[in-house]
Amino acid sequence: MDEVRIGLVSISDRASAGVYEDKGIPALQDWISRAVQNPVVFETRLIADDQSTIEDTLIALVDARCALVLTTGGTGPALRDVTPEATLAVAHKQMPGFGEQMRAISLNFVPTAILSRQVAVIRDQTLIINLPGQPKAIAETLEGVKDAEGKQVVPGIFAAVPYCVDLIGGPYIDTVDTVCKAFRPKSAIRPTQDLGSSSFR
Repeated sequence: MDEVRIGLVSISDRASAGVYEDKGIPALQDWISRAVQNPVVFETRLIADDQSTIEDTLIALVDARCALVLTTGGTGPALRDVTPEATLAVAHKQMPGFGEQMRAISLNFVPTAILSRQVAVIRDQTLIINLPGQPKAIAETLEGVKDAEGKQVVPGIFAAVPYCVDLIGGPYIDTVDTVCKAFRPKSAIRPTQDLGSSSFR
């Protein structure tokens, strides 16, 4: 399988200052480790809510050839929440469907999901997605909503990530179906011998 380089950026004034322990990056690493079959190299950054710092960090991770960059935190309406502004500032293309789906997912859990301002963009050959700050919300957003029997009710956003990465020239990402089943058109599926892989049909 292709090696995948993924940037993880936790954006928090207090966590970056050591006031409390960051939980965003560990939550992202845990979920991706369960959902992605490929060997993954993580590039992690813990930074403050400062727009220029966020922009510089995102550009550096793109330049480091990360296929995917996931940010957590700083997407609400508070004065220090500038993650969406920084993300849009470095964008070459906007991908509004990701933000729309994230809010649709979160509204199944909290009415304040309408206050979230997460965006997703493409810069060069990298997909950058803003995620919520809470570990539980991170998993819900990536994985989607399931009923009591584990059947998918609302698809998570990560189901669309592998094919998007394909389209921008990135590595072929295989997912673990029981965690998050990636969707690709039949013409884009790479056959494998692993029956547990979402790329096998």
